[in-house]
Amino acid sequence: MITLRGTAALALVALLTGACGSAGRDDAANPVRGTAPLSATVTSPAAAAPATPAVPAALAFSAKTLNGEPFQGASLAGKPVVFWFWAPWCPKCRSEAPAVKAAVAAFGEVAFVGVAGMDTEAAMKEFVQRTGTGDIVQLADANGVVWTKLGVSQQSTFVFMKPDGSTTKASGPLDKDALDGHVRQLLGR
Repeated sequence: MITLRGTAALALVALLTGACGSAGRDDAANPVRGTAPLSATVTSPAAAAPATPAVPAALAFSAKTLNGEPFQGASLAGKPVVFWFWAPWCPKCRSEAPAVKAAVAAFGEVAFVGVAGMDTEAAMKEFVQRTGTGDIVQLADANGVVWTKLGVSQQSTFVFMKPDGSTTKASGPLDKDALDGHVRQLLGR
């Protein structure tokens, strides 16, 4: 049995040596083939998978939507995002709702996230219903966790996050033209 294994091993070594020998005429005609390291020509399944975008520190949060669903900030990594920080009793915020709805419709490649705070969840839900902004993700942030994470201290504030995680802020109220201008700048247009 040992002789059979030894013979098979020697045959395998001979095959590999013959197939992977030193550079011959063919390698001289194609220098890339003869000099590329073996690791560069082998693709592992992990290397073939698309790269997962790095999660910026600002997106390392968990929250709950006004619909009661869990939400992970990390799900926004690698995307352009507009965060709209509002409070239900804020007249500036209420006046911005039509501009936000129009921007959502105009810029489908951008993720829009409303972040409600400074009141009860019932008041937040009523605001969304009154303003017709229920088609965007609305986070219930009564404790201000997301507000703090993104460095927001007042309503109405917009945070524009590029796919690389860099941000700019604008305090409202922002009308349609002003909001559209910020979103175009976010997209590099």
